[in-house]
Amino acid sequence: MPRADFKVPFKLVTASIFLLGISSISHAASDLSLPYSYSSWAQDAALQNDPSLANDPLSEFVVASDVDVWARIRKGFAIPDLVDNQLVINQTIWYSSRPDYIGRTTKRASLYLYHVVEELEKRGMPTELALLPFIESAFNPQAYSTAKAAGMWQFIPSTGLDFNLKQNMFKDERRSVLASTDAALTYLQRLYGMFGDWQLALAAYNWGEGSVQRAIKKAEAAGVGTDFNSLSAYMPAETKNYVPKLQAVKNIIATPDAYGISLLKVDNQPYFVSVAKTRDIDVKLAAQLAELPMDEFKALNPQFNRPVITGSSNTQILLPQGNAEKFKINLAKWSHALSSWTAHKITNARERIETVAAKFHTTPQVIREVNNIPPKMVLKAGSTILVPRIEGTAQKDITQEVADNARLAMAPDAPDSKRIHVTVKKQDSFTSIANRYKVTIAQIKNWNNLRGDKLAHGQKLELHIPFRTASKAKPAASSRKQVSNNSKSKTVATKASIVTAQSNRAIIK
Repeated sequence: MPRADFKVPFKLVTASIFLLGISSISHAASDLSLPYSYSSWAQDAALQNDPSLANDPLSEFVVASDVDVWARIRKGFAIPDLVDNQLVINQTIWYSSRPDYIGRTTKRASLYLYHVVEELEKRGMPTELALLPFIESAFNPQAYSTAKAAGMWQFIPSTGLDFNLKQNMFKDERRSVLASTDAALTYLQRLYGMFGDWQLALAAYNWGEGSVQRAIKKAEAAGVGTDFNSLSAYMPAETKNYVPKLQAVKNIIATPDAYGISLLKVDNQPYFVSVAKTRDIDVKLAAQLAELPMDEFKALNPQFNRPVITGSSNTQILLPQGNAEKFKINLAKWSHALSSWTAHKITNARERIETVAAKFHTTPQVIREVNNIPPKMVLKAGSTILVPRIEGTAQKDITQEVADNARLAMAPDAPDSKRIHVTVKKQDSFTSIANRYKVTIAQIKNWNNLRGDKLAHGQKLELHIPFRTASKAKPAASSRKQVSNNSKSKTVATKASIVTAQSNRAIIK
């Protein structure tokens, strides 16, 4: 596993700031920095074009704005090229013949690439790993696969939990730009530490470390190599193509002109900064205060599942640098409530959505839409849902404990019991009635607010019995008549069968 490279940072300052002679960066722009190793190679490259920069003490800052992220990625390539592999050729042809696809993907990537490259360099990892979301999700943080993998780095639920990516009703950190990138790079480092080979680490990222380990054992038993090309024979088609896809994209990024591809310029500076939020705020309002279109806000903050962002000491909102300053200014002027939603827990299985809607002065449709509750589904007890805050009440922000543990459980909207009324007969007891209707004595007492252990003749009881039991159960009073009627029916049926048999014999004769 490569050792994390703790490099000396320096402030990123734009050319306009230098012209004005400003020597510091505002708090709103954040203490974003570039690693020392990057400034070193970027400065060397710039000096080749302009040797006069050598004596300029501010050259390291000027250089930073002249080199785009693609050049920075190329400089950090460190994974050996995958050669003698026909799939690399096939995938290179596939990608290079789709310039529109490359254009759409790189446009999405432009929001995140600087951050990913920064994190890779901090850890001393190969920078071509910044291209991996190209293969995983086409840099779409909202991507969701049939295997339930989510986000830019495509974590399945279980692996996401292994790397502390929260997945609850309010947010899914598998989609978070910051959290998922950190988890993905940590996972890749762990895999490289296991296999000592980046190509096998990538195969394990796609296929699982256990699968790669078993493939290595098979290859060793067969006396063949354990490099990626040799192990491909034991891999499923998806994994066979996985590393070749990354190699193909790497080839195109390395020399786009050779493939007739024009890459979108991605400035070598942060696209976004993070803003801490300790109070609940509606997603719509946050975008409004930042003066940012909703689509762009969601592209930077895709982890929020509901129309409210729950505030905590760990909550961060990502915004472009200019919009972050607007957000702070507009937030300071905002005099109304920040959130129009609060949490409500369903404690009774019979608490229906219509009842909740009436309680919080809204409609069932609003409750269903904001909580993604499909039609003909009801909520189970223990579920936490979003409801409108009622004006004039002292409802507080949703606590972190509630947000972290909130769950939503649903069931088909079909009644599971039927209410009936029973008259107690002389021979009846709690036990006999409970057995007859497939309920418990405790339920009978609860439904009828009874405490004692005796029943009175003629007493009326209310029961809530399962539908199947309701269709089969017969009142005790009619049991003798039913037996009598059944006997008469059997007698009539017997006589009818005798007559029929005699008639049949007559026909045969």
